[in-house]
Amino acid sequence: MDQRVNVVVGLGNPGSQYEGTRHNVGFEVLGLVAARGGAAFKRSWRFRARSCTIQVSDQDLLLVQPQSYMNRSGVTVSALRRRRGLEPGQILVIVDDVDLPVGRIRIRAQGGAGGHNGLKSIMGALGSDAFPRIRVGVGGRESGENLVGHVLGSFAPGERKILDDAVALAADAATVIVAQGVSTAMNEFNQKKEKKGE
Repeated sequence: MDQRVNVVVGLGNPGSQYEGTRHNVGFEVLGLVAARGGAAFKRSWRFRARSCTIQVSDQDLLLVQPQSYMNRSGVTVSALRRRRGLEPGQILVIVDDVDLPVGRIRIRAQGGAGGHNGLKSIMGALGSDAFPRIRVGVGGRESGENLVGHVLGSFAPGERKILDDAVALAADAATVIVAQGVSTAMNEFNQKKEKKGE
């Protein structure tokens, strides 16, 4: 049986210069989840994050945007875990994925980092990869393009509408994970992804 998710962490980099970049999709998804829940993020100095709380299925759900930069996301997650006595499976992470086409999402109950520095940091901090995650496709780099430049770059105009739809879908998936569990969300949203890719 799936563990109940109590905290959702969206990954990104703090600062206006990173808004709208591929690496900040996790922030975007979490921002939409918060807006739908009627909440606004506030600075939490204790966790080096911006956070807010919404209600999902009659439970408090903490939404967290780490402000420690992507490759140190584990600092915030580790502090949250200690403070709240969380198991890794109670923490849902939303992250960008260059290995998925723009607009695709993929839900996993656990797994490797896939080269993503934010996930690597969290896995190192938790000492485990057994936490659910939603990967949001941001598209791969062009031949010869620097990966850092790619993930810190903005979406092309034609990609933006597709990405906006994916952000909305990922926000839906996050809510289903919290309310009904990871397995249910995987069955629903990963199938939708495959159908879209046909």
